[in-house]
Amino acid sequence: MRLTSTRGGPGGKTWSFREALFLGQAPDGGLFVPASLPRLSQGRLDDALRGRSFAARAQALAVHLLGDEIPEATLARATERAFDFPIPLVAAGSHADVDSRTHVLELFHGPTHAFKDVGARFMSQMMAALRPGATHRTTVLAATSGDTGGAVAQAFFGVPGTHVVVLYPHGRVSPAQEAQFCTLGDNVTAVAVEGTFDDCQRLARQAFLDQAMCSEIGLTSANSINVARLLPQMFYYAHAWAELADSGHQGDVLFSVPSGNFGNLAAGLMAWAVGIPIAGFVAATNANDVVPDYLASGIYKPKAAKPTISTAMDVGDPSNFPRVLHLFGGDLAALRSMVAGSAWTDAQTRDCIRQAWRERGEAIDPHTAVGLLGLHRELAQRPGTAGVALATAHPAKFAEVVEPLTDCPVSVPEAMARLLELPRHAIVLPPDLDALGEVLRSAESVPASAPSSDSPAHSNARRPA
Repeated sequence: MRLTSTRGGPGGKTWSFREALFLGQAPDGGLFVPASLPRLSQGRLDDALRGRSFAARAQALAVHLLGDEIPEATLARATERAFDFPIPLVAAGSHADVDSRTHVLELFHGPTHAFKDVGARFMSQMMAALRPGATHRTTVLAATSGDTGGAVAQAFFGVPGTHVVVLYPHGRVSPAQEAQFCTLGDNVTAVAVEGTFDDCQRLARQAFLDQAMCSEIGLTSANSINVARLLPQMFYYAHAWAELADSGHQGDVLFSVPSGNFGNLAAGLMAWAVGIPIAGFVAATNANDVVPDYLASGIYKPKAAKPTISTAMDVGDPSNFPRVLHLFGGDLAALRSMVAGSAWTDAQTRDCIRQAWRERGEAIDPHTAVGLLGLHRELAQRPGTAGVALATAHPAKFAEVVEPLTDCPVSVPEAMARLLELPRHAIVLPPDLDALGEVLRSAESVPASAPSSDSPAHSNARRPA
């Protein structure tokens, strides 16, 4: 697979997967996207995906996409090690016609209990396998609105030759999310940025445009800016389709994607472009409705991010949307034919959480609730279509939202419970590139005991001298 930039690249230049993996962002400031996506015929889809485990399906697609550059044995090891957890597709009720056609793809059974584990673990395996040399230093920078930070930190924790710096909006992630990247130390540095996720994302973009610094410290991205984080998210769309096909469903399949930075939707659209039989997508957002507004008006207007209870989707200028537009060549009519936008308030999200608990005894997190709301609206207009909502996070990660609505404690996974008891360590910074540059250049010398953000009672904040 060759990759190009969403901005075209100088002279139509393309890059290998290995090059894109370590560059993170294209040198012209654009995002790496496949120059072309090799399609799978229906026969090859059935052979590669039907009746298999998620890891086996992932390996088959990885070989299809990357096998011309990376040995099949390397891809087999990477998928086996990265995907050692289940991704079940479960029915979400049968009280009405729409409910009977509703399924939830549970993407929260990995080590940090969020869908970001899929991309982060595959990326860390690829970096470990394809590092240029034992003396090559790699600094992995990730901006997070919640789940990315934990997934990246855990995936790269202790990986030789790498140092991870996680940027997150100070005081704007849940305690459970913060615990997953602020309690590790060692080769992981957490940086609490005084601002919004958009500020974190802006800082990351600026850092990647500083070519001297990138070269000096081997800087690369672990956000979905990095195509190696994005490509493996294609795998679970194929997995869900295959699970439905194995169960006897032969009709259309619609996916509803809780959307903030729009990497997840971009991956789904790439899965469709490869040939996975997907009838359409719902871009389900909270009050940060830039993309639904664009789909309705044809005018793209970034906005300041609004805080909501589905915090990981509080993005006012989604960085992955250029990839979505690139896939359709900027053709708005073609995009509208595949993607429906919907935006939901916190009140509607709370009602959905209450309803899931009342009708099915199921606790769902607010992001999954937004996905279900979007799915139910669209399925009502598509008789006979099966719907899949992506459940992107375990409800325990948002217990402070979920428990008051269910009036019942959320069961906390054992690994998460252990992290919640540990002290947290972070450096607090203004949204300033010079300040971030100092941290990036000195990341390996930051002590593991550096104090943290002020949200947990047992931690303190520290600013660099």
